[in-house]
Amino acid sequence: MIQSFSGKINFAGTFALVYLITVVPWRMNTQEEPGILVNMTLVTTARDSDALCLDGSLPGYHLHRGYGAGKNNWLLQFEGGGWCNDLQSCLERAPTHRGSTLHMNKFESFSGILSNNATLNPDFYNWNRVKLRYCDGASFTGNKVLKNETTTLYFKGQKIWEAIIEDLLPKGLGKAYKALLSGCSAGGLATFHHCDNFTNYLPTTTTVKCLSDAGFFLDGRDVSLNHTMRYFFKSLVTLQGIEQNLNENCTSALSDRDLCFFPQYALKYISTPFFILNSAYDVFQFHHILAPPSADPLGHWSHCRVNKSTCTPAQINKLQGFRLSMLAALKPFHFYSNRGGMFINSCFAHCQSELQETWFGDDSPRIHNKTIAEAVGDWYFNRNISKQIDCPYPCDKTCRNLIP
Repeated sequence: MIQSFSGKINFAGTFALVYLITVVPWRMNTQEEPGILVNMTLVTTARDSDALCLDGSLPGYHLHRGYGAGKNNWLLQFEGGGWCNDLQSCLERAPTHRGSTLHMNKFESFSGILSNNATLNPDFYNWNRVKLRYCDGASFTGNKVLKNETTTLYFKGQKIWEAIIEDLLPKGLGKAYKALLSGCSAGGLATFHHCDNFTNYLPTTTTVKCLSDAGFFLDGRDVSLNHTMRYFFKSLVTLQGIEQNLNENCTSALSDRDLCFFPQYALKYISTPFFILNSAYDVFQFHHILAPPSADPLGHWSHCRVNKSTCTPAQINKLQGFRLSMLAALKPFHFYSNRGGMFINSCFAHCQSELQETWFGDDSPRIHNKTIAEAVGDWYFNRNISKQIDCPYPCDKTCRNLIP
């Protein structure tokens, strides 16, 4: 199962293709306000602890300084970009921008939650904003080195996280008044795994909260009733030495400790206030958890995956069932977390905090007439209770990707 999922059909490559098909054309066809370009900083001390990217290059981040009332506040954003769960997929990933800072753009455009424009990002525009570059292939959680006669791969995401934080602390993070740890996709998953640890690095007087965007990956069955994503994550945990870095309370409670890599099992053990931003019809999860190619050898879902308007009533019913599974997994958090926040909309989307069009704008997605930025801001600053759940598709007419 795993070989067919990530060997011949490379997971990271499939994700890249999905991104190019579904996201890039959308971004190119919109009149997005140009973001600021922020230079990369390499963590030169990382080599001392082998806190290196897959190929052995130094990890990096992009920092844009805050000012005014926000000069002592910090927002850290984990970059996303899939995972590699076997030797072949990690070898393919290592010499790319997903596995090496040598192949990354040295300047990154900051927009959405990272924007420095008060009109486009009213609550966080003047904070110190940091993008943590993703080059380990395991959501910043691994701690292992794989060596053979010809190859060395560094599975050191946990150490990369620690090295970046240690680099930022003397630059002002260590004296933060307010802090928000966030991330998108695989970076959103990293937020679940590092939220409480982030709090431990900061003064007890700091207001610390965490936000996951499109990181609530479900432990769900696919259309052939197999646990494709569960097996994928289990092989990832084993390959990159992740189990030692999972939440200890979670791993103590579950007989299958690897399951703690899934947010739905780790969430209840996170004590830091948390906000979950996710689509109930997350495009990535639709394509890789509910209806992955390995579960659809005859291609019954191929048209539906590309164009939702071609989905049959039975397929739409499956999608509605996936939404209900997500809401069921979130139910304890929804009802019993006094300090938590949610924005679960019904758009076919993946990652909505970094794109200006979806984060905050005149025609951005809304639930109860509230944008994502407003919902997150209300939650972070305790302005209002902020737990928003959208009605099921196709009722929401504010989505940027409306389907006829």
